[in-house]
Amino acid sequence: MNGNHNQGGAPTTGQPGRNLRAGRAGLKGIVFDKDGTLFDFQATWAAFTRDLIAAESADDPFRATALAQALGYDMARGVILPGSVVIAHTTRAVAETILPLIPDNDLTALLARMDRGSAAAPQAPAADLPAVMAALRARGLALGLATNDSESPARVHLANAGIAAFFDFVAGFDSGWGGKPAPGQLLAFARAQALDPADCAMVGDSLHDLMAARAAGMVAVGVLTGIAGRDELAAQADVVLDSVADLPGWIDALA
Repeated sequence: MNGNHNQGGAPTTGQPGRNLRAGRAGLKGIVFDKDGTLFDFQATWAAFTRDLIAAESADDPFRATALAQALGYDMARGVILPGSVVIAHTTRAVAETILPLIPDNDLTALLARMDRGSAAAPQAPAADLPAVMAALRARGLALGLATNDSESPARVHLANAGIAAFFDFVAGFDSGWGGKPAPGQLLAFARAQALDPADCAMVGDSLHDLMAARAAGMVAVGVLTGIAGRDELAAQADVVLDSVADLPGWIDALA
């Protein structure tokens, strides 16, 4: 795991030359990634991955080892490793990765089990999310979610965190606009809110998020509550913040 993701510090400016408009004069919408952005990635998804391996291995230690290797999960330390398919890929991609190791070989059934497990997974907020969302709403911003998780468990997670009412738009990989790093979810948010994508920002913890932002023509904001470190994100981001808690201050500084 890249140890840089917990390091604090001032916001890091990424790619030069982008027009970072913000506040009432420019930024009108923010799209959030979910895992590693709103919720701390390791604290939430390492446990989910451990439980997935236990359930799908059916007490077969050899299958458990093979599943852990396929998922990029360190069983001894209980952490998800950099480069894991779990980090930024869609639920379907994760399921397709481990499907050959599952005895029933039924993708639809496996996806249903994974969605149930995802919805039940306790989430570890990366900040005081109700306060952050209220602060962004107070600045007149439309808010959306674009996750590579399925839409149904994503809505459960937002509701459990007490922030569902703040979101104007929620999209999972299965909502009809594809998944990241393609820009479909982000562009759908902009259309739904009647906004120019250039007046929106995408906030995420992975290169998939930032690549989607660039493809959509949005401001790319990285946060350090996932696996990727500051230097890795800065290569694609317009700015890298410690967490979503820094967003209101960053927006105010640019206004």
